[in-house]
Amino acid sequence: MANKNKNLNAAARAKKDKFYTQLEDIENELRHYREFFKGKTVLCNCDDPFESNFFKYFAANFNALELKKLITTSYADSPICQLQLEFFGTENQNFDKKKDALMIEVTELRDWNGDGREDLKDVEYAIKHNLYKTTRLKGDSHYCAGDFRTKELIVLLPQADVVVTNPPFSGFRDYLKQLIDAGKKFLILGNKNALTYKEVFPLIMQNKIWTGFTGWSGGMWFISDHEDYYDEIRDGVCFKNVASIWYTNIETPKRFWDIPLYKNYSPEEYPRYDNYDAIEVSKTAEIPVDYFGVMGVPITFLDKYNPNQFEILGCTYSYGDCGYHVDGTAWGAKINGKDIYKRIFIRRRTNDTSEQIQS
Repeated sequence: MANKNKNLNAAARAKKDKFYTQLEDIENELRHYREFFKGKTVLCNCDDPFESNFFKYFAANFNALELKKLITTSYADSPICQLQLEFFGTENQNFDKKKDALMIEVTELRDWNGDGREDLKDVEYAIKHNLYKTTRLKGDSHYCAGDFRTKELIVLLPQADVVVTNPPFSGFRDYLKQLIDAGKKFLILGNKNALTYKEVFPLIMQNKIWTGFTGWSGGMWFISDHEDYYDEIRDGVCFKNVASIWYTNIETPKRFWDIPLYKNYSPEEYPRYDNYDAIEVSKTAEIPVDYFGVMGVPITFLDKYNPNQFEILGCTYSYGDCGYHVDGTAWGAKINGKDIYKRIFIRRRTNDTSEQIQS
């Protein structure tokens, strides 16, 4: 009975794990990578092409981005079918998008409807008239059709130059590992707290992955498919605010922007931890300009992190994980016997030549 209840609880969590990204959030982030996408095959393997704004963005901008190919996969029984993101009809199709998991491949965008423009209306026309290759996905004995872990989707990875999507947060660890093992370039959304997972943080430390352009402040608003799991309702649509950020391994100029340092160090303002030889810095903006020892900073530091300016040494405990340092020691930070919220441990690079503002 205990195992049955555990499975039911997991299923309930998974049901509340489906959030749909707004087009404006996709546009605001991806505009910084336009040159990168030129000549690339893009894979969106967690996106129903009938509903996903990722598909909508890449399909509508296929020519502007000079894409080689767009591959998008859906899943069966999408929970928001014909609810609020229904922007493509299904006339003259030989499948039922409510039941079938599909793969749609876009290799060109033309003025198929003859209105003198090449835009999303032409994408809709192409889908309705079977001008794009569409494949029904079958799934396998372990996962349902359209799941990123199925063999059908795994074999798509070698075809892709870059993967861009919003994977299910509950499967984020598995999803990221899959991309890393496949050696893929990617730009994906994930929960901010995933940064300190034991499967994720070493990749941050080793500068194998980093965060995107969009700032962390205020989280992100997603369309929620669960009627009792939302924060706001706008025009009849449920929205949930989630502490989400972009994860990527695509080089960006932002990654090497210096953090301006203003304050000077004083023992009174920067207490030391009881159990580790480091000082507490409660805000990234208050990193002292004249201190080169180990410092504990909030995880929001990673939104500004420049690997040429700072070295990351470790982190404290996270959700369900042990914090650790370079030597593998697991622990949580304390000051005067009190636990401190999750901290990233950093040190200034001794060859840091960034321009600081002296106070």
